[in-house]
Amino acid sequence: MESEKTSGGDKYSKLAGNTIIFAISSFSSKLLTLIVQPFLTYAMAEISDLGLSKILSQYANLLIPFVSMGMSNAIIRFGLDKGNSEKQVFTNGLLTILGGFGILVLCWPVAQFLPDMAQYGLLIYIYVLMSCLRTLCTQFVRSRQWNKLVAVDGVLCTVATMAFYVLYLVGFKWGANGYLLAIISGDLVSVLFLMFTGRLWEFIELKGVNKTLWEQMLRFSLPMIPAQISFWIINASDLFFVREMCDGLDGHSGDAWSGLLSTGYFLPTILTTLGLIFYDAWQLSAVTEEEGRAKFFTRIFRTYSSVLFCCAAGIIWLCRPVMHIMKSNYYYAWHFVPFLVLASTCSCFNQFMNSVYVVNKKSQRSMATMMAGAISNCLMNYFFIKWWGPVGATYASFLGLGLVFTLRAIDAHGMIGMRVHPGRVLVNAAALVFEAFVLLADTPLYGLWTGIITALIILYNFSGVWAMARILLPKILGRRGKALVAVVDGWAAKK
Repeated sequence: MESEKTSGGDKYSKLAGNTIIFAISSFSSKLLTLIVQPFLTYAMAEISDLGLSKILSQYANLLIPFVSMGMSNAIIRFGLDKGNSEKQVFTNGLLTILGGFGILVLCWPVAQFLPDMAQYGLLIYIYVLMSCLRTLCTQFVRSRQWNKLVAVDGVLCTVATMAFYVLYLVGFKWGANGYLLAIISGDLVSVLFLMFTGRLWEFIELKGVNKTLWEQMLRFSLPMIPAQISFWIINASDLFFVREMCDGLDGHSGDAWSGLLSTGYFLPTILTTLGLIFYDAWQLSAVTEEEGRAKFFTRIFRTYSSVLFCCAAGIIWLCRPVMHIMKSNYYYAWHFVPFLVLASTCSCFNQFMNSVYVVNKKSQRSMATMMAGAISNCLMNYFFIKWWGPVGATYASFLGLGLVFTLRAIDAHGMIGMRVHPGRVLVNAAALVFEAFVLLADTPLYGLWTGIITALIILYNFSGVWAMARILLPKILGRRGKALVAVVDGWAAKK
């Protein structure tokens, strides 16, 4: 019994340690995102310039799953399997990406007729290739569990990308071209760094390619293509719907409205940052920890969701004053924030649930759930934007991702016996929706009422938040952290 307890403690301690390491890596890169969004509102001459830049990057994000053929998930899943050759896993991933990019090049005669592709197509193609190569390298390094190298790479890529943003947008004033080039340059720096420090060229083995392993990886990864496309539809299609359906509304062009909507993602990025930091560590534990998986997943989800609900409530509460850091003509974007925060919360939950499919190698179910969300999202986008204008796209994103979460929660219970405690999730979701409408309705003293709702949500979720804090604090603060945990635990026991 004692050994089981120790083993369980090691599970949570290991997850906490990996989370801290990946937080160092992701914090700097996501801090860049938080800094860059206000910076872009000043660096771009017009709102429409920012809207065009975001549209172009979404073109690239749409092409990435086709070029990578979903290999990002296969690299870490098969790389963590002890019986597989690391050289064959990396080589198969590299060959898949190069083959996918070759097919994309052959499609250029058709692709150049797409909107904006003739002018920006070359940069979009390079963007796609560099993004795929960086993902290949980082996922492989994670599968090798060289976590500190991942952390250093995250910091380096952040600093480099920020420098390129300043150079290309402020120095050369290249606009949308500069925006794409900065991201490309940052990814290139990351690939070169990981290639040389991790000596990744030593893992390229072109002779005697393991075709059986390659087929297994493709069988796992190919269903990820429609899953990733569906994810893109839910998260990015609103920009295209708003661009086309709201052109001329209130004197703004379609690009301007998409620019405002993309600015609205500024604060929800905080939530997706937390989700990505945690997921980088979680995917290692989800695959490697095999004992007591149902209890492990259930307990971690309860703690994880508690933290996200509290953060979501706080972001909605503070979004209006915080959005003042943007250039004044971007301030209206706060209207998009509340339901984008709710959508981001669901997106983080869906990412967590996807680990169940990765563990069980059931990528087809991941695809099916995301496609259901994508189809419903497109339908809702059309009608909600017609009824409520651009903000209707945020309602559609929330409901589409909420549907995906519901389907995945049912699958998780069926596959591994995991429980999400739906009553508790619904109470938190209802409170957040109410808080969002209080803010959007411009209720008198809205700051007071949303503050009270935030406090209630934090109190309701305190036990879950503390469960994470009591593991992380000793690792971050050492003896002081242990002393603080003992004090709070003693106080709670008296209560």
